Amino acid sequence: MVSPPPDPIPGPAGNAYDKYASPRRLDQLLLRRFLATLDAALPARPPRRVLEVGMGEGVVAERVRARYPGAAVAGIDLAGERLGAPWRARGLAGVAADAGRLPFPPDTFDLVLAIEVLEHLRGPEAALGEVARVGRHAVILSVPCEPLWRLGNLVMGRYRSHAGNTPGHVQHWSAGAFRRLVARHLTVDAVRRPLPWTLLGARVPAPG
Repeated sequence: MVSPPPDPIPGPAGNAYDKYASPRRLDQLLLRRFLATLDAALPARPPRRVLEVGMGEGVVAERVRARYPGAAVAGIDLAGERLGAPWRARGLAGVAADAGRLPFPPDTFDLVLAIEVLEHLRGPEAALGEVARVGRHAVILSVPCEPLWRLGNLVMGRYRSHAGNTPGHVQHWSAGAFRRLVARHLTVDAVRRPLPWTLLGARVPAPG
């Protein structure tokens, strides 16, 4: 059982754009489409143990827990004061950890999610290797679809001084490039495009 840290230590924030809290109608329309796509990608067979890599404030983890009320749902994220309170408020089990060094034994989780996190990592390959190590079955991953994400930011007047790049995004993939990256570590079963995101349904390859 993974317990929430009582008081996470300060650390870097992962994202300057909180799509879940945006008051803009267009943002909320796109978000509803994204969450509907995520719901459709979740496995029909209820998992027993679920891990979200990059749990943030816990919006997705809470949604997954509601879908699978019998599952044990845990999450990891960077240490930061702003995450402790949301985790506790939602009753989520989270720990401060590096996505490239997950603190769990191999083959622990039936479902692993990494939703809007890999674009923030300097070492996404290490994180994907860890997902494959701790996962047993289903994996769901999503990232912004480039260059549409940056173009959309420019159209909306966001981050013009950064050429539309959301601060904190250090990786940029098209749908095809992201699929090829993930396929080096996992078996990709489905590619979905709830624009401006790419969402992949994958699974951990069988041993041998």
